[in-house]
Amino acid sequence: MSELITLHPEYAEWIRNVGKNFKQCQIKAASKVNEEMLRFYWSLGRDIALFIYHAEYGSKFFEKLSSDLQKELPDVKSFSVTNLKYMKYFYQMYCRDKNRQQVVDDSSAKLSQQTVNDFVDERIFHIPWGHHIQILGKCKGNQEKALFFVYKTIENNWSRAVLLNFLDTNLYERQGKAISNFGKILPDTQSDLAQEMTKDPYNFDFLTLRQNYDEKELKDALMANVQSFLLELGKGFAFVGREYRLEVGETEQFLDMLFYNIANHCYVVVELKTRAFEPGDMGQLGTYVAAVDGILRKNNDNQTIGLLICKTKDNVLAKYAVNAVNVPIGISEYDMSNLIPEDYKSSMPTIEEIEEELKK
Repeated sequence: MSELITLHPEYAEWIRNVGKNFKQCQIKAASKVNEEMLRFYWSLGRDIALFIYHAEYGSKFFEKLSSDLQKELPDVKSFSVTNLKYMKYFYQMYCRDKNRQQVVDDSSAKLSQQTVNDFVDERIFHIPWGHHIQILGKCKGNQEKALFFVYKTIENNWSRAVLLNFLDTNLYERQGKAISNFGKILPDTQSDLAQEMTKDPYNFDFLTLRQNYDEKELKDALMANVQSFLLELGKGFAFVGREYRLEVGETEQFLDMLFYNIANHCYVVVELKTRAFEPGDMGQLGTYVAAVDGILRKNNDNQTIGLLICKTKDNVLAKYAVNAVNVPIGISEYDMSNLIPEDYKSSMPTIEEIEEELKK
């Protein structure tokens, strides 16, 4: 076969295309199977939620249903008590008509004739069931929050592990919450996108630092964990540089961090402060934003954005401060819980002490 491929390169190319097309068909088939299975789960969850069999069987309803379905379909592993309960939650979470009254069993034929998408946002069928279980468990009946994570999963192609990470870091409550002047400075379409890409606070729990860390240590740690930092910043951020050097007139200016946001088509200047926000920070960041706009920004780029991430801020002071400048700036806090006590290292033996002890 290898000789044939060598002698006939067009045959080799054809074989590669067959393999590629087959894999694409596998992915499409798996996606279609997942979608149809979710529609079935939603329909079964609807039947469980709306019919009156609960009253007849009481607290043992799910046990009986699980047993009967497994007898009917012995080769199917989807009908555990837990999974059936999740199907019911799945329907209740995403059903548009949450005020629908319980219906009697003789109406089941009519209900089953109605299409699923009469009652639901179709996008819920585009992510795996395992993702839904995590969302249902964390969102506790909050449909808006659950749909937020469905949309984010689709938009960013999150794995289950990444989704769980953001569910645990309260992304829904933090998304788009920075104090900014974007609505005042930027055009409507860009200001909405710019605001959406912010968070408040940013979660730096992927870092471990001593309690009295300084700004250099914080920046070093973020660069050592740049993948996690980019994930926390959000979709579309590309890292341009740290301590990014700009020649401004006859001076050199160094930006803490410079990013480019692909979705917003703009540079983002990030300044980090390990202290509380001070109004004077606006002058420094505003100058950097204006300089990047004047030096780096090209014709197809949108206006440069500044983002100040500080340890704490007074929200009223921050609002006055952003409204006093004429460049787009947002102010957020950061959160970090993995701090090592100052005396922790001193209580640990040194390498030399360990080696000395081993000699005894």
